[in-house]
Amino acid sequence: FGLVRAEYHLLLCLAHYPELTAQDVALMTRRPRNSISRAVHRMQKEGFLERIPDPDDGRQAKLTITPAGRKMHEKISKYLVMREAEIFDILTHGEREHFREILRKLALHAAGLAR
Repeated sequence: FGLVRAEYHLLLCLAHYPELTAQDVALMTRRPRNSISRAVHRMQKEGFLERIPDPDDGRQAKLTITPAGRKMHEKISKYLVMREAEIFDILTHGEREHFREILRKLALHAAGLAR
């Protein structure tokens, strides 16, 4: 799709939240702030997001996804859903459920939320 990981993460986050800062995206994705900053500049240039100065903090800007950015996100999401179905097709229903439980456990642990 012509995007690097940080650019896709930026679209993904903005598709789910009406307004974020680059710092918000860096915290959510655990990507370095400089890679998110580069992504913001490129995605704005491509017309996938809008950048509006933050009235409360002149050093930051509020980011919102544009219709073109939403369209790109939907295109990528459809592809990923299709690809996931292809990959998991080899597993039985029970194996898929077990795999999801393992992934959930790992994700909670990585986020510091595991018990």
